[in-house]
Amino acid sequence: MPLSQLKSISPLEGRYHSKVSVLSDFFSEYALIKYRVLVELKWFEALCAEPKISEVPNLSPITKKEIAKILTNFSTNDAKQIKKIELETNHDVKAVEYWLKRKFKNIPTLRKCAHYIHFACTSEDINNIAHALMLKDSRDKVLLPFIESLIEQLSMMAKKYSSLPMISRTHGQAASPTTLGKEIANFTYRLRTNAETIRGIKLTAKANGAVGNFNAHITAYPKVNWQKLSKSFVTNLDLSPISYTTQIEPHDNMAQLFDAYKRFNSVLLDLNHDFWAYISMGYFRQKIRAGEVGSSTMPHKVNPIDFENSEGNLGLANSLLAHLSQKLLISRLQRDLSDSTVIRNNGVALGYSFIAYQATAKGLKKLAANVKVIKKDLEHRWEILAEPIQTVMKRYGIQDSYEALKELTRGDPSISRERMAEYINALPIPEEEKRKLLALTPEKYLGLSEKLAKSI
Repeated sequence: MPLSQLKSISPLEGRYHSKVSVLSDFFSEYALIKYRVLVELKWFEALCAEPKISEVPNLSPITKKEIAKILTNFSTNDAKQIKKIELETNHDVKAVEYWLKRKFKNIPTLRKCAHYIHFACTSEDINNIAHALMLKDSRDKVLLPFIESLIEQLSMMAKKYSSLPMISRTHGQAASPTTLGKEIANFTYRLRTNAETIRGIKLTAKANGAVGNFNAHITAYPKVNWQKLSKSFVTNLDLSPISYTTQIEPHDNMAQLFDAYKRFNSVLLDLNHDFWAYISMGYFRQKIRAGEVGSSTMPHKVNPIDFENSEGNLGLANSLLAHLSQKLLISRLQRDLSDSTVIRNNGVALGYSFIAYQATAKGLKKLAANVKVIKKDLEHRWEILAEPIQTVMKRYGIQDSYEALKELTRGDPSISRERMAEYINALPIPEEEKRKLLALTPEKYLGLSEKLAKSI
């Protein structure tokens, strides 16, 4: 491990660097600078495509390639040059503008129009689009693909264990049976639903000047339809244009995305708790890896560390996501700067989320159902058949059927099959119904659980 990682204050850049390094292309300082360069160049191209702005050239295919090369060849050294300019300007976006102007002066067809870089823009016109693209690209290229693979992993487990009977536990007490696969299917469905919400959020952006009114734009070029140009520019970046803003894009949509991630994370946290409990109950064995140690003093231990790791990182992620979704909605009057430092932590919140997703996926791969323990826990729980018996009794008009079964079974886990059979045989119900109830066992009282698990 490089010394810089060993001395890093943040676990994301230290201990967990290898797990989140893929996100550095979207959330690092380098990434933010590169996305700003992209936005500045795309805005310049949009100006050149507007017929009523005659002072900028119609870009030839060759010139477009020269512009594209600025971005495709963008390197860490380029970012360092921009940071060096920032030391002079004390302004990060202005530094990007100055760097691009220098680049344009090396391209003969663009030398005379370098001053149109950042034309009529406020810094937030560049920043809000950059941050929106960073969130969109990280979601579409990294986070959602991994989330979908995790959901598919759970779906396969649900089908694998769809017919394995298991006792339910409501309030921690024995309840109507289910199958292990159906309980996994519950989480599969919830996570899939929340993932669809994450995918469906269209990130918004604005390009409308210092306070959202196109003041400078209209002054310089009153005949240009700036609203149309701005909407087209934002739409071409696969973002959704927003018409009413102050100096900043209001971040409502960004908060919606963070809340969606937070809900997904909360469901995953619920899954971690349940799988931790099933491991504790012996329902799952964990695969042993050679050389791995579970405890520094107790050699026998195989701890559910991956689910615990995921739980801790989900807590950190959700705390940050909650703050982001609350803070970023608020800006005094037309602008204050408090959002600027906060929004730089978007990647931190999603970094902790991504670590958690990987930990849960790793934990799931280690698991194998302990069929003997699961079946043993269910096979002698005849008291759980009180539910179907009293329900059939109600069908045939027997009064106080619930109370009667409560008297027979409540708080008595030792009740036997013979005692239940004796009770059923004494009921004033049709013989066919008695035969059905007598044939029922805890392992067979599964409702549609197997079908539901296989359908996920």
